[in-house]
Amino acid sequence: MVAGFVPANRQTGYHPGTNTALPATSRCGFLRKWVPLFPHPMLPRSRPTPPAPVARTLDALQAQHPDGQDLWVFAYASLIWRPEFDACETHLSRVHGWHRALKMWSRVNRGSPQCPGLVFALLPGGSCQGLAYRIRAAAAQQVLARLWEREMPMTVYEPRWLPCPTPHGHVRALAFTLPRQHPHHTGTLSDAQYRHIFAQARGRFGSTLDYARETHLALRQHGIEDRALAGLLARAAPTQPPILVP
Repeated sequence: MVAGFVPANRQTGYHPGTNTALPATSRCGFLRKWVPLFPHPMLPRSRPTPPAPVARTLDALQAQHPDGQDLWVFAYASLIWRPEFDACETHLSRVHGWHRALKMWSRVNRGSPQCPGLVFALLPGGSCQGLAYRIRAAAAQQVLARLWEREMPMTVYEPRWLPCPTPHGHVRALAFTLPRQHPHHTGTLSDAQYRHIFAQARGRFGSTLDYARETHLALRQHGIEDRALAGLLARAAPTQPPILVP
């Protein structure tokens, strides 16, 4: 007998573990032809709603948000500790298919053209725990404009609407992502490269190291453990004092 093959019953033609039978078998029990044992009509399949296209302008992003509906925003880095907008609700949440990574070049905010720094982005793969902010409908378009000015001055991020679990069920939340093929994606960096960046890179909003540590502290204050970030800071910034959460 062929390994892993279960022969059909010689009289009924029924093959175990299937919903099929055949009218006859060969002497060694191999199947000649499959025919339905319990025919049933094909059930219709529901098609998932296709994702909205990536907005390349503020007008396009604002047009993607329905009038009269509250706005949800998923925060995973500096929006946690410096949101710059009023939220009527804040919840711990997790998005799937994306992960937080300090792998986006910053030549203005956290670095310079001569010594580029780094900022966080959502990269494809894995999952990411963060905060889901709810903004009332009356302020939604204004907050979208403010977020675009803050996060998209160089139009590097790709703003996406991601399914985000909340106590109200899954909501459609705005998040700022980065494709791996983008020139601002750093690719793999060594610990030595991170140490150099942490020691040297500084931009108009401060250093890359301060930014990474502020994000790590804010995550821990909300009960979010990012082991990758904690490990990176321990390896690449060993001279810094440990973070103490009050």
